[in-house]
Amino acid sequence: MRIALIGQAAFAEKTLEKLHARGETVVHVYVPPDTPGARPDPLKLKALELGLPLSQPASFRGEAAHQQFKALDADLAVMAFVTIIVPERILFAPRLKTICFHPSLLPRHRGASAINWTLIQGDAESGVTWFWPDRGIDTGPILLQRRVPIGPAESTGSLYFNTLFPLGLATLDEALDLVAGGHPPRIEQDERLASYEAICRDEHARVDFSQPARVVHNLIRGCDPQPGAFAMLGERRLRLYDALLVPGAIDAPPGTVAGIGAEGMTIALDGGAVLVRRVRFDSDPKKVAPADLAAPGELAAGRRLA
Repeated sequence: MRIALIGQAAFAEKTLEKLHARGETVVHVYVPPDTPGARPDPLKLKALELGLPLSQPASFRGEAAHQQFKALDADLAVMAFVTIIVPERILFAPRLKTICFHPSLLPRHRGASAINWTLIQGDAESGVTWFWPDRGIDTGPILLQRRVPIGPAESTGSLYFNTLFPLGLATLDEALDLVAGGHPPRIEQDERLASYEAICRDEHARVDFSQPARVVHNLIRGCDPQPGAFAMLGERRLRLYDALLVPGAIDAPPGTVAGIGAEGMTIALDGGAVLVRRVRFDSDPKKVAPADLAAPGELAAGRRLA
């Protein structure tokens, strides 16, 4: 098939590698504009390495972008980790239209922070969806879907890179085969089951120690690595990462640092505790073991986080 690829970052890079390995004809690659001072996007580098036509539009809304896309005479467009709005007339321009990857079990967790909210809300399973995008946000008919259980120690980072990323690539083959074979599935999403959440930002990431232990743990792992769940230690914001839920109540008010050792920092919670193995203050981008902050006295058992 003649395929136009729209995407960014490592997932789109690996998608391009898979398309190339399958022998598909990639007629054009679309990548967001370069960020000043940052490394070039991996998809851009891969497209240049393969000698493929490349564009970096800031928007697909203009008439020039539409005409360029139509002129590609593509059979299919593939969207692999896309963060800008792609208008419906672009989506519907290829002969077989467009398929898009999403790291959740649509219609649940539409939006850009699907994995964060999957964990924050304590879902027992997640998965990947390839769907036919339309003018809505993650609302189009489903092409295929695969489900996976979520382990108790998963974070947003580990769930994505260890499970959903490779599963998305593995199911891309099946998705392309379904499209190429003719009459591929178009299963309408059940709006009664739909949920949409905002991008997970600091406004969602502050720990509320009045909440039950499991809720606090889900917030910490759902915000790991970004934006990083946080609590206040005095006037300083402390980010919490790599957390494990510890059963059994601790005789201390929720939010109290019950101990700091080689394994991490134990924080008392309502109905349990959490072991946090990496932390950082906002003033330092580097994540460290809590013991590294305890040595100079910046953290100590008995301190209360709020």
